[in-house]
Amino acid sequence: MNDRQEHNYYNDIPVIRDTFYTKYGKRVIDIVLSGIGIIIVSPVYLIILILELIFHGHPIMYFSQRPGKDEKIFSIYKFRSMTNEMDDDGNLLPEEQRLTRFGRFIRKTSLDELPQLFNILKGDMSIIGPRPLLIEYLPLYSRRHRMRHKIRPGLACFRIIDTGKNTWTWGDQFENDIWYLEHISLWTDIRMFWTMVKKVFEASDVRANDTRIMFDGINLNDTRNKNEVKKI
Repeated sequence: MNDRQEHNYYNDIPVIRDTFYTKYGKRVIDIVLSGIGIIIVSPVYLIILILELIFHGHPIMYFSQRPGKDEKIFSIYKFRSMTNEMDDDGNLLPEEQRLTRFGRFIRKTSLDELPQLFNILKGDMSIIGPRPLLIEYLPLYSRRHRMRHKIRPGLACFRIIDTGKNTWTWGDQFENDIWYLEHISLWTDIRMFWTMVKKVFEASDVRANDTRIMFDGINLNDTRNKNEVKKI
């Protein structure tokens, strides 16, 4: 742990819930639901594949290395939302210039995440669990927040309890992940799954624009976005 984490007030180490459901039931449900989901959305996969070729070309998939359970690195699957356009020097253009209208749409509706059903089927991920973040963040977590990697990451881990906050900072997210570790149950997963479904149908401009600041180990409670940080 580095010095800036020593004085972090997030110090208590959580106790992960250990039940039949966490050991066996959750994984069985993941396999069954992801398998059924892949079959049901297969026509959607085909449509998106065709549109990917039209708007983004090859490759149609985006692979990113992320830490999974016990920090084991795996490749997360996503549909691409940007082109590979480069400047005259051969460098990729800024993301905001490469993001297409189709890419913005699939981000906004979370359709770019559909290939992660295969990650779930393989065992890399779970339907519900802490989101798999960047490998670069691993040395920046406090001991408490690093515990989020003791279970499989998931498609989503929405806040379902009233904390009295309307923010969603890095600290809010990590504390919600820890709450989940301590309260995993079938009922908790059902509630989070239902929240995830509602969020998908609401669609998110925040996610489409990807304006969240990077985690640096000390900005746990920073509510600013990328654009606000750039102005300083």
